[in-house]
Amino acid sequence: MSAFRLVIRAPNWIGDVVLSLPALRDVRRNLPEARIEVLARAWVKDLYAAVSEIDAVREARGFRETVETLRDSFDAALLLTNSFRSALEVFMARIPERWGYASDGRGPLLTRRARVPLGVRGKSEVYYYRAMLAGIGLRTSDALDASLRPLPEWAERGRALLGDDGARWVGLTPGAFFGSAKRWIPERYAAVGEMLSRRSGVRVAILGGAVERPLAHAIAEGMSTRPRVLCGETSLPDLVGVLSRLSLLVTNDSGPMHLAAATGVPLVAVFGPTDWRETAAWTERQRLLREPVACSPCKLRECPIDHRCMSLVSTERVAAAALELLH
Repeated sequence: MSAFRLVIRAPNWIGDVVLSLPALRDVRRNLPEARIEVLARAWVKDLYAAVSEIDAVREARGFRETVETLRDSFDAALLLTNSFRSALEVFMARIPERWGYASDGRGPLLTRRARVPLGVRGKSEVYYYRAMLAGIGLRTSDALDASLRPLPEWAERGRALLGDDGARWVGLTPGAFFGSAKRWIPERYAAVGEMLSRRSGVRVAILGGAVERPLAHAIAEGMSTRPRVLCGETSLPDLVGVLSRLSLLVTNDSGPMHLAAATGVPLVAVFGPTDWRETAAWTERQRLLREPVACSPCKLRECPIDHRCMSLVSTERVAAAALELLH
C-alpha cells in the first residue's frame, strides 16, 4: 500500500513560514509514514530545504498551473493560508481531503474545518497555527520548535560573504516589505551601528533586498566605520547563511528578524505599528523594544501622523539592549 500523500500549502511570507514550523512538525508527528510535500511561493520555498520533516517542495504559481501541479497527486491538503483561492485550488485539483480554517467564506470547500478560537487572539501566531491543527482533529504537542537548520552550503556562502577572519559581526536590517511605518529611523540605525563598532569592536553588515539598497547606502554614509552592504546581494539561502554567522541582529519587525531567531541568533527588534504579541520572533534571545503609544498597534503600512511609535524608541535604548546581548 502506498504512503498517505499530504500537501501543505505554505504561508506566503517569511515570518509566517517560521511561525508555522511548530505546527508543521506536529503534522509530521501525527503522520510519521506519510509523504509530506509543501506548496510554497517562489520567494519562500527555498526555506523548506532546511526543514527535515518535509519530503519535497513544489512552487505555487498561477491558479491554473497550481491546480495542474496538484491534480490527483495527493490524498489530503492542509491549508496554512487563509484565502478562498488556496481552498479553491485544492478543490479544483480533486484532492479528496481538504483541511484548514473556515475563513474567507471557504468553509464549503473544506472537508475538515476549524474555527479560530478566541484564545489565540493577541498571542503568537505559533498558537494560531497550532489551534488549527487541534480544530481539525490532529494531536498537538508542547514541543514548539520554530528552528531552521541551515544547509552546509548556506553556511559556507555566509562565510564567503562576510569573510573568515574571526571578526564578530552585527547585522542591521533597516527595511520592511510591509511598508515604511514598520521602519525605525535610518539615522538611528547608523548611530547604533557606529556605537557598537566602537564599543565592542564588531563589524557591521546591512542586510535586505535590492529595493533597500539606497536606504542601506544612506545608513552607511552616516557611519565612519564603513559597514558591509549586502542588500540585494543575497538569495534567501545566502541570507540565512549570513544571519547564522552573526553575533547579533538589530532589526525592524521583518522576515530577517524571524530567520535570525530561527537560526539561534540574538536580536534587538524595534516594533511600532504591528502587534508584537502576535508577530514577535519565537525566541528568548531577544530584546523587543517599543513605545506604548495610544495608536499602536494600528497595523497600517504608512503612518498618517508623526510616526511616534517608532520615533520615540531612542538610539540609546537600542544600543544599550544590543550591548547587553553582545556582552
